[in-house]
Amino acid sequence: MNILSQLKKFYLFRHLDDKQFARLEEISNVVEYKKGSIVFFEGDKAKSLIILIDGILQVYKTDQKGNKVILHHFFPIDMIAEIVNLEHMCYPASAEFETDGKALVINYEAFEQEFLKDSEVSFAFIKSLSKKIKYLENVIATNMVMNSTARVAKFICEHGDEISKLKKSMIAADLNMTPETLSRILKKLSTLGLIEKQKDEIIILDKEGLETFYL
Repeated sequence: MNILSQLKKFYLFRHLDDKQFARLEEISNVVEYKKGSIVFFEGDKAKSLIILIDGILQVYKTDQKGNKVILHHFFPIDMIAEIVNLEHMCYPASAEFETDGKALVINYEAFEQEFLKDSEVSFAFIKSLSKKIKYLENVIATNMVMNSTARVAKFICEHGDEISKLKKSMIAADLNMTPETLSRILKKLSTLGLIEKQKDEIIILDKEGLETFYL
């Protein structure tokens, strides 16, 4: 896979000139992962800036019983755990591919020294971090305030384009409920004429009706 073409696609780098792209290409690699591959474990030291370019990546923590607690699913194209790079922290969670996938892996030490001082790059970094903070706030509010039906309705409205890529078990894990509970709620929403289920696809028939559950 052409590394340069992948770099030029990502919004963080679109303003760079040819000389900068040539240097960025030198410190970058495209890494292919098989389903189930671990990108990093909780506690690992972050050495690379990771940009997901293909596949679905789950970020999770492990509880005292060894069970996975899913924190987020990432879809292309997105930066992964960039706050860890910026703060020179160890990863607070683990990341595993739920499908085959690819990531653009950039040597972070070189990137920080040579590119992060660029005002447009640093501003894009801040915007990406802001997006992650908003997502975290949304997760906290959703799980503390909303009932299970409201959480499912909100998830469908916000992730309509991505739902076909997710298994029910993945959606259930995101929403902190069992797959059986999710199936019952989907059946109820379908009976109400708000959605239609076609194999693995969920089609929204009445978005305003779904929104009444959580707005």
